[in-house]
Amino acid sequence: MEKIALITGITGQDGAILARFLLEKGYEVHGLKTYSAVPDMERLEEISKDITLHCGDMCDGASLLRVIEKIQPDEIYNLASISHVHVSFEMPEMVANVNALGTLRLLEALRIMGAQSGIRMYQASSSEMFGHAGVPQNEDTPFEPCSPYGSAKLFAYWSVRNYREAYGLHVSNGILFNHESPLRGEEFVTRKITKAVCQIEAGQREILYLGNLNARRDWGHARDYMRGAWMMLQQDIPDDYVLATGKARSVREFVEAAFDETGRKIRWQGSGLEEQGVDTQSGQILVKVDPALFRPTEIRQLLGDASKARQELGWQPEISFENLVAEMIAQDRILPFGEKKKIYAV
Repeated sequence: MEKIALITGITGQDGAILARFLLEKGYEVHGLKTYSAVPDMERLEEISKDITLHCGDMCDGASLLRVIEKIQPDEIYNLASISHVHVSFEMPEMVANVNALGTLRLLEALRIMGAQSGIRMYQASSSEMFGHAGVPQNEDTPFEPCSPYGSAKLFAYWSVRNYREAYGLHVSNGILFNHESPLRGEEFVTRKITKAVCQIEAGQREILYLGNLNARRDWGHARDYMRGAWMMLQQDIPDDYVLATGKARSVREFVEAAFDETGRKIRWQGSGLEEQGVDTQSGQILVKVDPALFRPTEIRQLLGDASKARQELGWQPEISFENLVAEMIAQDRILPFGEKKKIYAV
């Protein structure tokens, strides 16, 4: 019998990738979409005819319950989030309302329907909950969030655990480390890098401005991580899992990998706010530091240990860091007459 899935945040990177994955698995896919006069359907362009969208809002518990009761899903994937960490410092109340209380409203809808409904839910937790915790970080690492985003995600994480234990709901947390793809939003540092590198290659830009070059992240491909999210809901017993590659790289290393794809090698000179990335052949300055792009509090390093997911789910990343960067560069490489490649087969 065909399974039914509901994806909140379906128009984002993860939602679009998960929707495609579930369609290929034979699911009937529904998505929750906040009403907008200007629909954001670009990421769903190729599969829009195969999914059903419903108006709803993570800040409106009644709308969540209405949608769930209407479609009676087998699985819910809660990917809805204000997911830019820097923005969370500017809009902490909104981030808490969507990321923290939004999850609570969804859990309340499931509680009202009862555990006997059989609905399974995946909650998109985040490595940002670890903050300044020591590395490597796994399911037993104490959380130390250092942003409103991380704090809101931690509230949601504990709410999931509480509702699972108190009401017997089949709800699981996926503590996902940084995951990217060609569909990543341009406000994120990885996409900002690949877009700027391609603009520099095309002669449409001279310099890439970045914040903390020393920040280290465990970067994987969103396609691998959404496969892992699905695997969590196929387990008979709900639980919490870290998904990560186990390898951390700096923003500086990501920049080098991106320029490598365009045939340029970067040499770093200077230090601190005066550090610059220079083309080794031409001597052209390509990268500069902008202090305005630093977070009020910076996470030194995020590095995940996904041993539990490997052992219990049989999950492991399949796409290398190098292939991830190559895909993102291919998406952003500018063609003649200002056209862009569209690579939605992610």
